[in-house]
Amino acid sequence: MEKETTIYDIARRLKLSPATVSRALNDHPAINSNTKSTIAATAKEMGYRSNTFASNLRRQRTNTIGVIVPRLDSHFMSTVLAGMEKVANAASYNLIISQSLESVRKEIANAKTMFNSRVDGLLVSVAYDTEMSEHFDAFVDKGIPLLFFDRVLAHKRSTCIVIDNAKAGYEATAHLIQQGCRRVMHVTGNLKRNVYADRLKGYKLALLDFGLAYEDELVMVTDLSHEAGLKAASHIQTMNNPPDGLFVTNDFCAVSCMSALKKAGLSIPADIAVVGFNDDPVSSVVEPTLTTVHYPGEKMGEVAAQSLINHLNGAMDIQTTNTIILHSELIVRDSSKKAV
Repeated sequence: MEKETTIYDIARRLKLSPATVSRALNDHPAINSNTKSTIAATAKEMGYRSNTFASNLRRQRTNTIGVIVPRLDSHFMSTVLAGMEKVANAASYNLIISQSLESVRKEIANAKTMFNSRVDGLLVSVAYDTEMSEHFDAFVDKGIPLLFFDRVLAHKRSTCIVIDNAKAGYEATAHLIQQGCRRVMHVTGNLKRNVYADRLKGYKLALLDFGLAYEDELVMVTDLSHEAGLKAASHIQTMNNPPDGLFVTNDFCAVSCMSALKKAGLSIPADIAVVGFNDDPVSSVVEPTLTTVHYPGEKMGEVAAQSLINHLNGAMDIQTTNTIILHSELIVRDSSKKAV
């Protein structure tokens, strides 16, 4: 391999001291502009690359933030990452992004890689099957700030950024009841995850407030995939007393379920009114358009990244708060508008 050009090589070429070359390349005010220009041109000609890694090690700062997400192929997570990238770029930070693919084993490996990469801070949305938080202890023990977002874990030395999922679940269910539904089915995800457990709490509370009985058979725990939506639709068709309302905690799953129900001859919302969650683009193009909960993904990403960077720069201490709660909003569309 060809040897990397160093500041010593440039100094020998120009018959200058390495210190002068280093200062010029770092735009030091003590070096005049003509000398800076000569050194910069020579560095470019010789193919010099600044060793940012070594420089950062000396400063005990890498200007990188690690991000671990469950999956990269979701619209919601892509909007979160867009918000993070926007804020990080403006503050001259880089993101190192990895996905756990919904596996705690891969999440543990990702965390180790991030730690060994010397990230300045870590932002995490946990996998489907994550139950413990020990693989993040190395970060807090080393004083590296840790912030969970969306799918969070209770950790006494970290901060969480979420929406009020219980409130959102309540509003979605209450809306269906107010449209005349009396048997509301809830299709949800792994209840070990805060987002799904809290939406179920909201669902139950809405039933209670409107005087409707909670029934186990009206709650389906799935992986919220396209196939899960098809299975939910098939299950609904076999029920002796089928639901007249459906609250699914993911738009993608809701749309596949709704499409299967339509193919089976059910009218939406006349036979069954449907509400999804996340406000994915598909919710506004499906027929009928899908009522959903707007989840502020980009804002969540911005707040997460800005909070972490402010902490790193000494502008705030994220450890003074346990949870930051963002607003969500129920977007009412045709899939739930019953004639009452």
